[in-house]
Amino acid sequence: MTPPIAPRWVMRHPLWPLIALHVLLAVQVPVYTTLGMDGPPGNPVAATVAFVLILCLSLRHVLAVSRGERPAGWPWTLVALAILANVPLWWFGSNWQAFTAFALASIVMLLRGRLMVFAAIAQLLHNPVKEVIAMLRDGAPTVPQALLLGAYALFVIVLYAGTLVGGARLVRLLNELEAARTELAATAVGEERIRVSRDLHDLLGQSLSAISLKGDLALRLLAKDTAAARAEIDSLTGVARDALRDVRAITRDEHSVSLRTEIDGAAALLGAAGVDTRLDVADLPPLSGPARNALAWAIREGTTNLLRHSEARTCTITLTRHQGTVRLEIVNDGVQPPSASRFTGAADLTRTPPGTGLSGLAERTRAASGTWLTTAHDGLFLLSVEVPEAVA
Repeated sequence: MTPPIAPRWVMRHPLWPLIALHVLLAVQVPVYTTLGMDGPPGNPVAATVAFVLILCLSLRHVLAVSRGERPAGWPWTLVALAILANVPLWWFGSNWQAFTAFALASIVMLLRGRLMVFAAIAQLLHNPVKEVIAMLRDGAPTVPQALLLGAYALFVIVLYAGTLVGGARLVRLLNELEAARTELAATAVGEERIRVSRDLHDLLGQSLSAISLKGDLALRLLAKDTAAARAEIDSLTGVARDALRDVRAITRDEHSVSLRTEIDGAAALLGAAGVDTRLDVADLPPLSGPARNALAWAIREGTTNLLRHSEARTCTITLTRHQGTVRLEIVNDGVQPPSASRFTGAADLTRTPPGTGLSGLAERTRAASGTWLTTAHDGLFLLSVEVPEAVA
């Protein structure tokens, strides 16, 4: 199992770490100002008010960016944030510099193009230049020391701002990841429902037709030939057991069909229904799994439709191979007049639920890189499926 990329609570509530990061970075300013870390102690009330204002403005920008948008009126809030972060810097010195990281982060996230580049460079250089000028004016450090301290101030603001911007983008990616996972889960559930619906339709269609047919035959034989009627009832029970086993296999996605078994089963079922069936499938080629399954399901679907939707007297099942492809043709003479017909080839596809009947046959054929066709002409109905012998 692949380990999670982050703790579960972070994946569920990614905004909380981002908000905590803002608070931890911003709280430096009122603490440093109150203690007088750089110069005499400042007014704690003013520093706290500025802390609240800047934190609210920055969070407004960051939370909107984490959703993939910019907040309403952002130019005005960006200007207000830049003023609060930069103007007091000339009085409070390095105690105030953490606020400039919030201004830089908002500039990078909200502005676009050259304007963003120029504004970001100006914000980057403001605090280091101010520090170097102040130190050289006081005459305390040497020029190399002043430049080193200025470079440190530049590094700190880049580090802080990069952390804020990266945090906002990380939250957005986590939200997109969660949305993608939800969509994939919904898609998987939908595909599984279609698969189960298709397999149940294709499987039970023939099985129920066989049960109905054998039951009717047993009733007709009951008064004439008790032994034959008993044999039909035994056969009916076997079909029901097989159908139950296949339904259980479908729910576990373990159901598979055999081409030879489907051909023999179709011939036996059609013969029991009084349909004169001719088979021309003696030379069965070795086929790939998808191709074999597509042809087997086509025989099952064609047989089911013949029994349920036609009054055919003859049926021909032909399997031929030509230049790397295998072609299955099922032809019967059970086409009914348009006014009475319930099944008219491809037109019936529009009335079939997605994933079932001819729609399911089309999906299986496409999965095997094949083609299918239904036509009705001169009282004959043709179902044709053609697939390559080897499917990648």
